[in-house]
Order: sequence, then C-alpha cells, then structure tokens
Amino acid sequence: MADRKEKTFRFVIVGGGIAGVTCAEQLSSQIPSADVALITAGPHIKAVTNYKQVSRTLEEFGVEEQPSSVLEEKFPNLTVIHSAVKSLHTQSHSVETADGRVFGYEKLCICSGGRPKLLTQDNPYVIGIRDTDSAQEFQKRLSKAKRIVVVGNGGIALELVYEVEGCEVIWAVKDKAIGNTFFDAGAAQFLIPSLEADKPERAAPCKRPRYTTEEPAPGAAQTFTADKNARRQGSCSTEAGSALGPDWHEGLALRGAEQVSRRVSLEYQCEVEKIFTSAELLNSPQQTLRPENGSWPVYIQLTNGKTFGCDFVVSATGVVPNTEPFLHGNNFALAEDGGLQVDDHMMTSESDVYAAGDVCTACWKHSPLWQQMRLWTQARQMGWYAGRCMAAHVLSEPIELDFCFELFSHITKFFNYKVVLLGKFNGQGMGPDHELLVRCTKGQEYIKVVLSGGRMVGAVLMGETDLEETFENLILNQMDLTRYGEELLNPDIDIEDYFD
Repeated sequence: MADRKEKTFRFVIVGGGIAGVTCAEQLSSQIPSADVALITAGPHIKAVTNYKQVSRTLEEFGVEEQPSSVLEEKFPNLTVIHSAVKSLHTQSHSVETADGRVFGYEKLCICSGGRPKLLTQDNPYVIGIRDTDSAQEFQKRLSKAKRIVVVGNGGIALELVYEVEGCEVIWAVKDKAIGNTFFDAGAAQFLIPSLEADKPERAAPCKRPRYTTEEPAPGAAQTFTADKNARRQGSCSTEAGSALGPDWHEGLALRGAEQVSRRVSLEYQCEVEKIFTSAELLNSPQQTLRPENGSWPVYIQLTNGKTFGCDFVVSATGVVPNTEPFLHGNNFALAEDGGLQVDDHMMTSESDVYAAGDVCTACWKHSPLWQQMRLWTQARQMGWYAGRCMAAHVLSEPIELDFCFELFSHITKFFNYKVVLLGKFNGQGMGPDHELLVRCTKGQEYIKVVLSGGRMVGAVLMGETDLEETFENLILNQMDLTRYGEELLNPDIDIEDYFD
C-alpha cells in the first residue's frame, strides 16, 4: 500500500460537512506552509456563514452549500479530493479512496458525520431525510401526497411537521411529549398551539429547529388543524452524505396535494410494529386491518394497535456515527453509542488519528455543565478545536481544552420561536434534589430554570426573552441564588440589572 501512495499530505481530513470543513480551514490558516487535503464524496462542501458570537459560549451561524473551489481559492495550501473513502490503513498512515487512489497522511481527522437510522432498508415507501438529494426526493413525493406518516421525535421530525402544508400528517413519537431530546413536557405544551395556528408569513431566515408536548390520555390522538394557505419558503443545502443545513427546508415548497393548510395528528408513546403494502393488507388474515377510506400505497401498524394508510413514511429516527469505512483492519476504541472514542485533544485510540463531529464520542471527563449532543454547533466547535489540536501537536505547543466545552449552549428555532438551551437544560444527570422554576406567557415566551443546591445549572428560553447572557453568566459563575427564590423569574423585576 505504501508504494502506491499518490501523494502524502501533512494533514488529511475526511468529510465535507461542517466539522470537516471547519477543521480544514483551521489547519490551513494556522500552518499556511502545510499541505492539507479534504476528502469528500460530494461536489459541494458545507460552509459556516454569518457567524456571530452571541455571548461567551452562544453562537449563531448559517450553513451554506458551496462549491469546493471556494475553499481552494481561499487557502492555496488546501486540496479538495472528490471521492468517498474506501478504507483506512492506520499502520501505513494511508487512506484509499473509492476511485482507487491512495493518499498518505502525517495526521488524519475523521469527520464523516452520522448516517440516518432508517426504520427499514430498501422499502420504496420509506424515506429518510439527511442530505440535499433526499430532501428533494421528499419534496417531489410530497407534491402528490394526501397523507404521510412521520416517525421520530428529533430535529428533522419537528421541522418537517411544522413546515409541511397541503397534506395530512400522522406523527408517531415514542415519547410522552414532542421534542423531548430538547425539552420537557411543559415546553412542549407551550409549542403545541403553533400547530393549530396559521403559520406566520415568511419572515427572517430561521435557525435550526427541534420540538415537544403534554401527554393526552393513553391511546388518544391529538389533532391540530389549520386551514389558511399561508405559504412558507426557505434554502436547502448539503452534499451527498453530509447532513442538511439548519435551514434545509427553506427554498423547498413543502406542499402536498390537498387544500388544507396543515393537519397534524399526534400518536404518542408508540413505535412502528409493521409496514406493509395494500396487496399484503388485502391478503391479511387480520380483518381489523381493513383499509379505511379507499386504498393507500403503504400501511403502517403502530405498537398502540392503530394502523394508518398513507402515501409514504418519513423515517426521522436519528443518526448513528458513520464509522463504516474506517474500522476494518484498525483498532479503534468505540463508545457505547458506536462513535469513535476521542480524548480531550480529539485524538482517537489510533496514533495520529483524530475525529470530530457526529462520528465521534467525547470520552474525556466532561464539565458538570456540558454534554455532547450531535448538533451543528458542536460539529463546528469540535472541528475547530480538532484543527487547533492537530496544529499544536505538530508545532509542539501546549493546548488546553477549549472553553466551549465548559457550558453546553445551543440557539435554534422551533415552530418559529427562538429557542436557547443552556447547561443541563433538562436536568440531565441531576439527582432528585434539583428544582425547576418556570415562567410561561402563552404565545410569547417559556422560561425554565434548573437549580441545584441554590445554583443555576441549566435553562430553556423560548421566545424573545433577552435573558440568555444573564443566565449564561449565572450558570458559569455558580452564584448562590437561594435568597431570590421564586423572585428570580418575577416578570416585574429586571433581572439583568440585578446581576450586571
């Protein structure tokens, strides 16, 4: 293998998503004399745009799909290689691409992201949404659809259900509330009325969504209907295989074939039992599964005993780390979630191999206020920090764990509300001694604070609260707030003045 090397680069990065591109940019600018290669399967790369540091740890940015030539023009020392990776040989420090070329590296960073966990493989009526191609395929199919079933409770499911118009949506979630990756049932309840209301006319570009709701009686469905043809558009961006940008649904007219603006029915605490075609249904001994109102191309049976016919099923059930081409013949330590284990310098267990973004799992001792979630913000932070670490190791400089890993922070948009998540926003890993303070103004804002031992350890802010910086400071400086008690969220007190 070694004699076949076409070229050896000082740094090779695999993956044209946010983590890989950020890492490549970091290395190219830090060591302009070093040869850097970015290997990516698609013709485009994901670039961070309109980056804005909102506070010490909070950041906002857009994600845009750009031709890779933009990167090469910006960094003369950077070469983009368009091919998928076939195999990695850590012993000989080389990577073989699908088109048969072999490249050597001194240091390698794997940023291959995650791949969708599909409900079922090779079923023409089940589609996953991960990249531009699958989003466009979804749009094409939706335009002829009268009813779809969405399975999943993460960000893509939340965005989809809110954005789709002109088509009935059955939304199956395995939890008691929508969006429970991101918040509790109270926040879910705050958002739910947005599914009944007409959507606002297209306003400012939105940031990355995810959602939730209060449980109805077991087995009951919740139905939300809105009948105005308010239309929302927006820009879909990504390359084959790398995840969609935060605003992937913009620029896609997500309209079905019906006149109704929006009709969403929620099925809680259920998973998919079985998926079958109308032919299989007619031959089914279970007469209970007789088609309701005519015949649908595909039927989905849920664990709550209900069966729905629909035009197609959207599988939005999360991602798994995409480690596929890298494991064979190497000895990577893997985390329980299947990610490549990385230490506090983003190094894997194989020498000179780093990893960043969705493909890796942070296995250092975390700050008590930080947790890994496979989100845009963390892909950017990890890619940036991995680049810093690789450069520091080559230059024999010391490097400390970046401050962004001190406090979990994420800004996004759900159902057209600004959402800020800080620290242990869902009381993750907290003992029974933690307490919650909540303030909610229907249709305007939802504020939840998590306190432990009188100190703020997490917060959820929905709406234009303007409290993110104050709360971030209170969490970071761990001030004892016991004497304020419930007054902490009293709307008549200007809390910012208190703690400035």
